[in-house]
Amino acid sequence: MARIRLWLLGATGLFGLLLVGLATVPASAQSGGQALVLTVAGPIGPATLDYVTRGIGRAEADGMALVVIEMDTPGGLMESMRGIIKAILASRVPVATYVSPQGARAASAGTYILYGSHIAAMAPATHLGSATPVQMGGLPGSEPAEPAQPDTDTPASEPSGPGEATEPRRGGTAMERKVLEDAVSYIRGLAEHHGRNADWAESAVRDAVNLGAREALALGVIDVVANDLGDLLRQLDGRTVRMASGERPLATAGLALVRSAPDWRTRLLSVITDPNLAYFLMIIGFYGILFELANPGAVVPGVIGAICLILALFAFQVLSVNYAGLALIVLGLAFIVGEAFVPSFGVLGIGGILAFVAGSVILMDGSHRDISLPTIGGTALVAAGFILWTVTRFIGLRRRPPVSGRDQMYGQTARALDDFQPEHGHYAGHVQVAGERWKARCGQPVSAGDTVRVAGVEGLTVNVELTGGDGQAGA
Repeated sequence: MARIRLWLLGATGLFGLLLVGLATVPASAQSGGQALVLTVAGPIGPATLDYVTRGIGRAEADGMALVVIEMDTPGGLMESMRGIIKAILASRVPVATYVSPQGARAASAGTYILYGSHIAAMAPATHLGSATPVQMGGLPGSEPAEPAQPDTDTPASEPSGPGEATEPRRGGTAMERKVLEDAVSYIRGLAEHHGRNADWAESAVRDAVNLGAREALALGVIDVVANDLGDLLRQLDGRTVRMASGERPLATAGLALVRSAPDWRTRLLSVITDPNLAYFLMIIGFYGILFELANPGAVVPGVIGAICLILALFAFQVLSVNYAGLALIVLGLAFIVGEAFVPSFGVLGIGGILAFVAGSVILMDGSHRDISLPTIGGTALVAAGFILWTVTRFIGLRRRPPVSGRDQMYGQTARALDDFQPEHGHYAGHVQVAGERWKARCGQPVSAGDTVRVAGVEGLTVNVELTGGDGQAGA
């Protein structure tokens, strides 16, 4: 009995020691020593921000040892870029940005993100730079919402080229100098925080210079040139990085790579957050719901309209939207539709088009790519055509003398529903006039399906005559 008690005490002690040991194992060991690999390929936008932020959150929750961002980007939006850098600097897990594969680039916003990461790495035959800001959107002399904008705020696949944006230089306007100096201060701060070459970072902003991977390593712009992810992990092992919580040594040798590719949410967000698409979704949603209200039970316009409107509102929530512009667009659409119901003979319609165009131009603030003018112009022309048709229709109705009752029946065509039979000196049968069945009589034989014309009305009987015939309706 005593021996059994000793065995139980020993087993309990061993179990307790095991629990204490598990509690003191580092997080990276509990997760099996893993590194999360994120892929950023293409322009930096709200979808990229969401994807990277969620990836860093997953690495922190799973206790991973490292986050690697494989990057190949022409640049992107300032607001999204700043959000990514904030997430990296606040991360509890070290973040290495790796420009890869060979032939990739980290231009414009990518250069800022590279400077803001705990580890800056590049593959051979890659480059970075061209970080000169440009002022996008807004009116001349107006301030953008964000003081600096990377120079690659372009459609999805290509960076901005000559003539697509105005580069702020030392001799530019006061606003351009403010934008430039803010960008210089921002990237120098990132460089000094991580001990990288701040002078070259400033030249990348002021003069849009570029560097290859080997030159960048020699100048202290990046920390590592690695052939692949395995080589990157080997070179990072034992290095010390500066985290928000202080200095931290890296133990990356033998880490298991866990890839997290962009999911459907990221792909959908990257599509609908294009300002032009979000703009079209809003217009389709507005008209779809309107047609459903005008024709209850149609279902299809209402379903499509509701889905498009919800997607557009979601996109506008992610994008930085000027709500005065959005209100002007909605007001303009309401005036354009009101023209079809209230015969103002163009007053509401013209006012609606002016409000619609003005709202479209100012919808996106300076931190985002504006809606293209051809898109705005094309939509406005379609609305103008609709208004012109509505006005001419109302004018035609106004000129037409009002006709109702029996007078409305004269001259209408009808279709014989049966063969007319002789009856008291004429032929009698039934016709369909304006969707109604009428008793009819005619001075000539009429066969079922013949087309006749109403010549008179007597009580509930219409007198008809064959179209093109010489006979007259019987009295």
